[in-house]
Amino acid sequence: MGKYIEIAGRKIGVDYDPVVIAEMGINPGGSIEVAKAMVDSAYEAGIEIIKHQTHTPEEEIDPSLTDEMNTFTEKQELELKLYVESKGMIFISAPYCFTAVNRLERMNVAAYKISSTQITNTSLIEYVASKEKPIILSASIEDLDSLKKAVEIIKKYHEKFIIQYCTNIYPTPLDKINLTTLDKLHQMFPGEVVGISDHSLNNFHCYAALALGASVVERHFTDKKDRPGVEIAWSMDQDEAKELVSYANAIRIMKNDFQKPKKEENKKTMVALVTSKRIIKNSTLTKADITTKIVNEEGIPADDLYTVMWKKCIRDLPEGHVIKREDIK
Repeated sequence: MGKYIEIAGRKIGVDYDPVVIAEMGINPGGSIEVAKAMVDSAYEAGIEIIKHQTHTPEEEIDPSLTDEMNTFTEKQELELKLYVESKGMIFISAPYCFTAVNRLERMNVAAYKISSTQITNTSLIEYVASKEKPIILSASIEDLDSLKKAVEIIKKYHEKFIIQYCTNIYPTPLDKINLTTLDKLHQMFPGEVVGISDHSLNNFHCYAALALGASVVERHFTDKKDRPGVEIAWSMDQDEAKELVSYANAIRIMKNDFQKPKKEENKKTMVALVTSKRIIKNSTLTKADITTKIVNEEGIPADDLYTVMWKKCIRDLPEGHVIKREDIK
């Protein structure tokens, strides 16, 4: 059995259904009511995990830029978390400073996300790791060396981490995605749980990544494509999310090792030997007595004709009868 990471009871790994994460980002525009509407829409799509971003602008960014962050107060963010959990979904968040981590600890967040923009912030990574909760660690294709260092830091505290790659191009054109990075992650971190954080304009990247073994796929999410906001353009809506969840639920079934079905499940047509006329008991079968037909039951395969000729029938056989081994001796 492969390694798995458990977040609020949801096991994530190669032996479990892949999980789709809906990233709210700044799409709610600072409105708790819009955020709740997005949660409702994600729930209807079958999303299991909502990812938020926990910002404390006074510690992260120049004061002149704080209005662009559309942040929530701690009270609002807790309200959002409880709303997500009331739907039976899981709330996780990406902190951008120590104060944000402390807030999320007070909220008892189930898991952390380390944003790709923070992959070189080793002090933040160590502080998050010290909380000993599951971590989803994201890095851009250009920062894979930094990713190795981040993994080493987390391993000092625990082994509960998932590795994602992304491209920091918004939106990401298909020719910049570089699917081979997923293979690189498998090679760099054998046995670890891996996934992607996607910023392209549709589900294509996620579909390909799931087929290649990703256990987690993450996309930005909105309930309405006509909402204002710079991240709406590369956000999936409810219909796209529903399709992605459906594909994720099917992909592991499609990738399962084939097991021979039970006899009753393995019914199939075959070309079998069939009587061409009525045959009397104790008659010796000749080539003139036998023909072949496609039948929907078990019989003697057509290529066994010469093992049947000159055998005696032990019972009367009607014309068109599918010959069985127990009919002859």
